[in-house]
Amino acid sequence: MPTSFTVVPVEGQEPEPEPEPAEELSQPPAGSSSWQAGDGIPKESSPFIDSAEMDKGNIYEGKNMALFEEEMDSNPMVSSLLNKLANYTNLTQGVIEHEADEDSKRKEVKAPRMGTFIGVYLPCLQNILGVILFLRLTWIVGTAGVLESFIIVFMCCACTMLTAISMSAIATNGVVPAGGSYYMISRSLGPEFGGAVGLCFYLGTTFAGAMYILGTIEILLTYISPSATIFKAEDVAGETEAMLNNMRVYGTCIIALMAIVVFVGVKYVNKLALVFLACVILSIFAIYAGVVKTAFDPPDFPICLLGNRTLSRHNFDTCAKFIEVNNETVTTKLWSLFCDSPSLNATCDEYFNLNNVTEIQGIPGVASGVLIDNLWSAYTDKGSIVEKKGQPSVSGTEETKVGGLPYVFTDIMTYFTMLVGIYFPSVTGIMAGSNRSGDLRDAQKSIPTGTILAISTTSFIYLSCIVLFGACIEGVILRDKFGEAVNGNLVIGTLAWPSPWVIVIGSFFSTCGAGLQSLTGAPRLLQAIARDGIIPFLQVFGHGKANGEPTWALLLTACICEIGILIASLDSVAPILSMFFLMCYMFVNLACAVQTLLRTPNWRPRFKYYHWALSFLGMSLCFALMFICSWYYALIAMLIAGCIYKYIEYRGAEKEWGDGIRGLSLNAARYALLRVEHGPPHTKNWRPQVLVLLNLDSEQVAKHPRLLSFTSQLKAGKGLTIVGAVLQGIYLDKFTEAQKAEENIKSLMGLEKTKGFCQIVVSPSFRDGMSHLIQSAGLGGMTHNTVLMGWPQSWKQTDNPFSWKNFVDTVRETTAAQQALLVAKNIDSFPANQERFSEGHIDVWWIVHDGGMLMLLPFLLRQHKVWRKCKMRIFTVAQMDDNSIQMKKDLQMFLYHLRLNAEVEVVEMFENDISAFTYEKTLMMEQRSQMLKQMQLSKNEREREIQSITDESRGSIRRKSYSSPQSIGQDVQAVLPDDNPEKEAQLIHDRNTASHSAAVLKCDATATAPEKVHMTWTKDKFIAEKHKNRETNMTGFKDLFNMKPEWENLNQSNVRRMHTAVKLNGVILNKSQHAQLALLNMPGPPKNRKGDENYMEFLEVLTEGLNRVLLVRGGGREVITIYS
Repeated sequence: MPTSFTVVPVEGQEPEPEPEPAEELSQPPAGSSSWQAGDGIPKESSPFIDSAEMDKGNIYEGKNMALFEEEMDSNPMVSSLLNKLANYTNLTQGVIEHEADEDSKRKEVKAPRMGTFIGVYLPCLQNILGVILFLRLTWIVGTAGVLESFIIVFMCCACTMLTAISMSAIATNGVVPAGGSYYMISRSLGPEFGGAVGLCFYLGTTFAGAMYILGTIEILLTYISPSATIFKAEDVAGETEAMLNNMRVYGTCIIALMAIVVFVGVKYVNKLALVFLACVILSIFAIYAGVVKTAFDPPDFPICLLGNRTLSRHNFDTCAKFIEVNNETVTTKLWSLFCDSPSLNATCDEYFNLNNVTEIQGIPGVASGVLIDNLWSAYTDKGSIVEKKGQPSVSGTEETKVGGLPYVFTDIMTYFTMLVGIYFPSVTGIMAGSNRSGDLRDAQKSIPTGTILAISTTSFIYLSCIVLFGACIEGVILRDKFGEAVNGNLVIGTLAWPSPWVIVIGSFFSTCGAGLQSLTGAPRLLQAIARDGIIPFLQVFGHGKANGEPTWALLLTACICEIGILIASLDSVAPILSMFFLMCYMFVNLACAVQTLLRTPNWRPRFKYYHWALSFLGMSLCFALMFICSWYYALIAMLIAGCIYKYIEYRGAEKEWGDGIRGLSLNAARYALLRVEHGPPHTKNWRPQVLVLLNLDSEQVAKHPRLLSFTSQLKAGKGLTIVGAVLQGIYLDKFTEAQKAEENIKSLMGLEKTKGFCQIVVSPSFRDGMSHLIQSAGLGGMTHNTVLMGWPQSWKQTDNPFSWKNFVDTVRETTAAQQALLVAKNIDSFPANQERFSEGHIDVWWIVHDGGMLMLLPFLLRQHKVWRKCKMRIFTVAQMDDNSIQMKKDLQMFLYHLRLNAEVEVVEMFENDISAFTYEKTLMMEQRSQMLKQMQLSKNEREREIQSITDESRGSIRRKSYSSPQSIGQDVQAVLPDDNPEKEAQLIHDRNTASHSAAVLKCDATATAPEKVHMTWTKDKFIAEKHKNRETNMTGFKDLFNMKPEWENLNQSNVRRMHTAVKLNGVILNKSQHAQLALLNMPGPPKNRKGDENYMEFLEVLTEGLNRVLLVRGGGREVITIYS
């Protein structure tokens, strides 16, 4: 119903200046391809929001609406919006993918004037009625019979009617730009389906051009000028091959001529469309007039029969064996065709001798009752003779060769499904109206009305013609494809009034025009696909002449059309284009069904007479017809479409068109998420859903990209992966950096082939950001159950004062959240996805049971090509009271039940004396703990204290040893979060090093391996040496820190833990130093937070000297089972 608007002026305000014309407003600033106004936030490309014309339009918009002045630069006022809508045409504005809007010099488009009748109805009528109607419909009726022909036509027309209903719904759901059919499919189903179906539609249109050209030549050489043939047949058997060769030669010439016409003067082709349409309509009226005339005055087209066999009248005139001339019996020309001489006693064909020659009327008329004879089918094999049912016939005693005799033969084998494939092209062309949507006055009204009306009209014409042909024409004439029994006349022409030439000339021009239209439309369709940029290798076909004519696309279209010409048989080309059109129609129905079922908010078609069930029925019918026509052509067409789909998915440009397939994916994802929400998965379904915690540098680039490589190797492309990172700051200040970080991580994920999602959190505290990720990453049942992070190599360095605290807190939080934790040490030395290990071991050190994570992870890694050739070894540690032999047997049995192949070894590690090195390591650790606490002094106090020991520190010995566990240089670096922390920490470090240098040097000189320290050092000896050094070097240092570390005063719990770490490290180094990867149980952090820095030291000692280490901490549940 109409809506009325009333404009009420506001008193006391100055009138707004009139807005500038739309074309001036729509011009972006010079040199800007995608200009955005306002706060810089890119918005959806739209003709109404954040458009370039607001640059000039916002001059007048802030006077009366000051409250909204902050939004004026991006959101237009309603007045300017309505002004734009008033100038809105069918060409989209603000969408860069369309040619008309890329040019800022766009000329004003004339208001389209075409209505439903001229713009949609007549073009659809012209495209639907064509070559099949004139050349093959009578033959289909004669072969399949009236009943089965009716079923064929009804199925095909029902298919196009259902497709038209779906297409009408899509076409009325918003403005359809010019060239609408491809646009409708691609924008409804997405770029992958759009490109695949668009190319199928293009191929269908191109092969339709070939079919029309073949029809043109068939009419020319068979009915207009048979003498124009180049290749002549020597006998009847060679006629078919000669005809095909003639069609190839003439077809190549005509396609070249048509391509030149289209290239030079496409506008004349469009102007001639009405002439071609007039020919079609005139021919239809001639047929109906001829049917009416047969009721009272049937035309005289006699047929000559020998027995029940139909004779071809090319080589004789008189339908008789002999005639009386001057009271003398004379043999006819027919006699000489069957006998070896004209004499009456000549040797003749046996069937000729046994049967009489009779002549019947080919068109007995609508009142003759011939309809009863034509109701049933008469399918035959190739080379069979066309015979009349019910006619008396005497067969010979032996089969004789009939190859050279003047019978009417069938040129191909016929059956129901083949006839469906040949007939279906006659109902295509329903999209002719939507293709002209840019020229329509009201496309949303005209397209549904005109298309459905045209399909109804043509369906009535086809169905009525089937009944009328069956009621008027003799069956043998209907089955005579080329009219050989009626002196080479076009069969449908024999029925027409006033003359057969009306149909012949009309069908000739009709097929000519249809071929030109196909050669005009197909290149433009290819150009539209190429300009969309979804198929990279087709982009060259998007270019053309200066006026936009698609030159390269026309050349490719002519070449593809030539393939159809070389096939040369209209009956062979028709099923090919049937496949492509059926696939296109199937996806139109699918698009409508998907949009309807999803109830997308934007799905609001003006055409209301649609339903998802109708669309689904249409889609099913199209799919069934594809396989009914030709199952192997259907498979080939689907294979072509599938290859195009995968190519666009793999190489094509990413387009977001708001398509229904994306909506379908979202709906399916929502449904699946709700299904998996009920509880944790069963142990058999458990797989690591990984949250990867990345650290970013100042350029928002990941510091350790190998974490993503390891993730993809661990996942083998399955399960959920969330890649998270934290930016420190306020989101309002950091949103640009967050977007940049997300883009960098996504590109890195693509490079590393990591399938998953990216999540960036901006938080004032790095610690809080990590906590937020661990708590809230994922959605519903698709949340992570495993956290993967790198070992903080810089936990001792001064530029990362709290990294060890963050790490320990993360360990605690994953434990609290019952999530597994994987910590990769030396992550940069892990293999890339391109590397391949030809040999080596993945060693698992199973100290405590963690739910089976240690068993499962190597199995998953070995599914990837990088680790596939590595063997799995499992080590477990036996204590004093354990039976190591029984442990090994039990472990082997356990692995057998788990279906895992691995070598098993039980390592015995008995209690023994704690080494001097262990005490020294514990001493260093506790000294650092005290120093970290003392470092909380103020800046000025710290500077004064540091200055007091500068002179002593200059002469100290600085020693760093990375190959042995006593790496004093790393162990005693202070953590000072201040202006010049490195210098201050170095002073403390030097001071501490000087106090213990003698002990360490002596230790290095006498021991090469840490576990052998206690063999050369006794406790008393080490204490004496330590006190001696302390007396000479530690006066000022001891006063500063108030440190009195004595071995007797050490925390015995720390000593025991350090002893375990040292001993385990020695055992692991002995067995797994050269392994490709070592997996260890990760001990939990201490319950007392005061010992967190000690915990880091324990882990450092435990993994020292190993190349690649993965510390594994289970999530508190079983992840592997022995049961099926």
